[in-house]
Amino acid sequence: MTGTDIETKEVAVVELKAAYHLEPLLLHEALRRLCQTHTTSCLDKFERQMVDRLDSMEGDDPDFAAMKEHAIHRLYTALSEVRNHPESRKPEEDIQSRRTPGRSENPETLEEQLQHGLEDSFPASDPPAVVSTAISGRSKKLEGVEDVLRRKRDAQTKPA
Repeated sequence: MTGTDIETKEVAVVELKAAYHLEPLLLHEALRRLCQTHTTSCLDKFERQMVDRLDSMEGDDPDFAAMKEHAIHRLYTALSEVRNHPESRKPEEDIQSRRTPGRSENPETLEEQLQHGLEDSFPASDPPAVVSTAISGRSKKLEGVEDVLRRKRDAQTKPA
């Protein structure tokens, strides 16, 4: 083996280490920054495209299927971390799906509907409920902390 062969193998080992340790970090950071400018909904499309692309790949290596599975697992992990990152923008809620059918956008109509609703709900509170503090099935008087302490104190001071 020549010096050039050894140097080539050393470079290959460093490249493999870099790919294993640093490429996930680069992917994670790129996706995180993407989600700061777009919403996390862009990750769904990216995920589908990457999984489809990885699934369609073929290779001669006997471990190629396991390598693809590992790559998909790392992709899912990175996407999950980015989706849950506090700086990632979440998709905006579809306001139209929450709108009540027939609700007016006219401020005067809305005010009129509000007044009508307030009048229908008057009085605003229910009358207070009557609550019983008695415990059914007890014939003995309930004792408080003071009663128990007084009884113990009396028992200690009485001559035996």
